[in-house]
Amino acid sequence: MKILITDGLAKQGLELLKAAEGVEVDERKGISPDELVDIVKDYEGLVVRSATKVTKEVIEASGGRLRIIGRAGIGIDNIDLDAATRNGVAVMNTPESNSITTAEHTITLLLSLARRIPQAHSSIKSGKWERNKYKGVEVYGKTIGLVGLGNIGKLVAERAMGLKMKAIAYDPYLSKEAAKKLSIELVSLDELFRSSDVITVHTPLTDETRDLIDSESFGKMKEGVIVINCARGGIVNEADMAEALREGRVGGAAFDVYTSEPIDPENPVLSVDENIVLTPHLGASTEEAQIKVGTTMAEQLIDFAQKGVVRNAVNMPSLTTEQLAVMKPYMSICEKIGSLHGQLCKGAVRTVEVTYEGEAAEVDCSYLTVSVLKGFLSHIMDISVTYVNAPSIAEERKIKVVESKSASMSQYTNLITVTVATREATNEISGSVFGGNHGRIVKVNGVEIDVVPEGFLLVSHNYDRPGFIGSMCSVLGKNGVNIGRMHLGRKSAGGEAIVFTNVDTEVSEEVIREISAIENIISVTQVSFSDE
Repeated sequence: MKILITDGLAKQGLELLKAAEGVEVDERKGISPDELVDIVKDYEGLVVRSATKVTKEVIEASGGRLRIIGRAGIGIDNIDLDAATRNGVAVMNTPESNSITTAEHTITLLLSLARRIPQAHSSIKSGKWERNKYKGVEVYGKTIGLVGLGNIGKLVAERAMGLKMKAIAYDPYLSKEAAKKLSIELVSLDELFRSSDVITVHTPLTDETRDLIDSESFGKMKEGVIVINCARGGIVNEADMAEALREGRVGGAAFDVYTSEPIDPENPVLSVDENIVLTPHLGASTEEAQIKVGTTMAEQLIDFAQKGVVRNAVNMPSLTTEQLAVMKPYMSICEKIGSLHGQLCKGAVRTVEVTYEGEAAEVDCSYLTVSVLKGFLSHIMDISVTYVNAPSIAEERKIKVVESKSASMSQYTNLITVTVATREATNEISGSVFGGNHGRIVKVNGVEIDVVPEGFLLVSHNYDRPGFIGSMCSVLGKNGVNIGRMHLGRKSAGGEAIVFTNVDTEVSEEVIREISAIENIISVTQVSFSDE
């Protein structure tokens, strides 16, 4: 198998590939987009980092020869996943290769803040000797609060406890039993704010986590608290943080990630000189992490070349092209049902039950169940969730996964029902594939509905009273939000109803709040299928 490497790879990884039987490697660093389009047809494998853009044109220019794209790292924004999937090209990354490095960077920032290392360094370099000015604090005996207890969060907790800190965590999707095994107390977000001397963030950036830590949050925290964000820019409101630092409400802050990168010269955190540490997204930037990324990618490519095994796939499991043609529509609707559950779910998850009926029960449902888990977990984890690691993440988080089949025919030729049970509630969503490849959401908690799961949607629960739909449409129209489709369902006249509204653009928080104030509204949640 001929493999083209365009952005370089650690020499240890290159040595593995060059020594592997049945593998031929070419390096073309700095190749232009046009050159890549010209030569990609000569290769079965392509390995990139972040510089090379693997576009639809590149993938289609391979003429069907390209079989695997390897992203040496986590982010896959530079790869057209839809084009890869449509052309039967597997895409894989190395999602856990930099977890330790990111966790260590978090601890590094903590200690730098606690002892004010950067400021003291700058002071002494300028010829000063200000021992009294840069008096620090110990972390020994302090409480660290982790917002999110995924893979990186757990590693940070382990290292903090090694420094004799007490660890508490907020993670609404993790059971208390799973946290207890890690010797970590699970608490509410408000309790974490009140009790923590140090707060670190380890969640993905979603509508729920955007500005999760802001001026209101600072009012609930201990005076002198330290806040660290090595997860995603936008989870901590940067303007509010700058103000809180200047006013002394927050004792110290560290950012490795920002709302826009490279950092905007007007970013408010740049105006703060004391009690802040800023690094340019260095979480994964260590020699060891780069070696691990390189060797892991090499091992995955060798497995694919010699055994046909795809590890850490982000767009498909290990399937032949013929199998994928049959499975893909079912996998797509399963992932979207899981995604909808993940965006609507509240509380620690106990079970995920998937039931297949009709034609959906006749295929290999193990891949479909993994698709459900991938869609669900992608919205609650701080690491990349793939078809490969989704089952192990669910097991690690003590989520019981139940799969069942029924050949009986209902009004649908195929029906997939996913039931998610938390401590607080049980919710059921069903989907079906029509015409061979068109997926629809057809039931929500027993209410018949017909939803196209794509783009941005508003999911509103309301009392079935005259005027509600008109009021919501008026709010959207007044704010320049165009409605693409609207799907309504109810169990009985006058009772509770559900409305799915496809909109052309993301709806702002201000508009969401305005809709929430409409008479007879129970709740409204924005969900997105834009990345599915």
